[in-house]
Amino acid sequence: MTTLFISDLHLDASRPHITRLFVDFVHGEAAQASALYILGDLFEAWIGDDAADDTADAVAAALARLHERRVPCFFIHGNRDFLLGDAWARRARLTLLPDPCVVTLEGERTLLMHGDTLCTDDAPYQAFRAQSRAPAWQRGFLARPLAERQAFAAQARAESARYTRTVDDAITDVNADAVQAALRRHGVTRLIHGHTHRPAVHALELCNRPAERIVLGDWYEQGSVLRVDASGARLDTLV
Repeated sequence: MTTLFISDLHLDASRPHITRLFVDFVHGEAAQASALYILGDLFEAWIGDDAADDTADAVAAALARLHERRVPCFFIHGNRDFLLGDAWARRARLTLLPDPCVVTLEGERTLLMHGDTLCTDDAPYQAFRAQSRAPAWQRGFLARPLAERQAFAAQARAESARYTRTVDDAITDVNADAVQAALRRHGVTRLIHGHTHRPAVHALELCNRPAERIVLGDWYEQGSVLRVDASGARLDTLV
C-alpha cells in the first residue's frame, strides 16, 4: 500500500476550495492508504485549541473518519500551527510526532521534519522560533483573551508576508550544511520536509553515499502529495 505525505496546506476560511480539496483527498485517496503524514502548517494560523473555527471543525471530522477507516494519521507541527495541542489532536484522532523524527518506509529509515529548522541563514525567524517554542511563552500566549490572540496572529501573518517579499530567497531556503548535518545526526540518507514551498526531489551525496531530500509543495492553489510505496517515491500535484 501507499504512504502519503503532505504539508503546508495553510487551510483557513478565505480559501474554502482548498479545504474542500483536502476533505475530498482524505475521503478518497487517503482512505485507501496505509498512512497519512502531515508535516506541518495544516492551518494558516492556530491560536489555541479553544478557538472556535468552522474550517478546523471540518478538518477534524474528516481526519476522524480516516481513523475509523483504520488509516493512521500523523502530524508534525509547522511554523503556523505549532500551538496545535492534544485536545484538537484527540478530536481529529491523529498522532502528534516530534520534529524531527525517523520512520521506516518500505524498509528505508527516513527523516521527517517540517523544515523550518533547516533554514539556519534566516536569523530573525530562528530567533522568533526559539522564543515561541518556549513553554513559558506558549502558556502566556494561550492565557491571553481570544481577541488578543487573533490580533497577534493577524499581525504576525502580515509581518511574515512583508518579510518574505523583502528578503533574499536564499535566506528563506534550507542551508545545505544543516541538511547534511541532520542526515548524519540521524544516520539516514533520505529526508522529507515541507516549509519552503519549493517542491522538488534533490539528489545528494552523504559520506560518499547517494542520498536524497524530498521537499513537499504547498496547497495555496493546488494540492501537493508525496506517494511512497514499494516502487519508490513520487511527488505529484492533485490538480
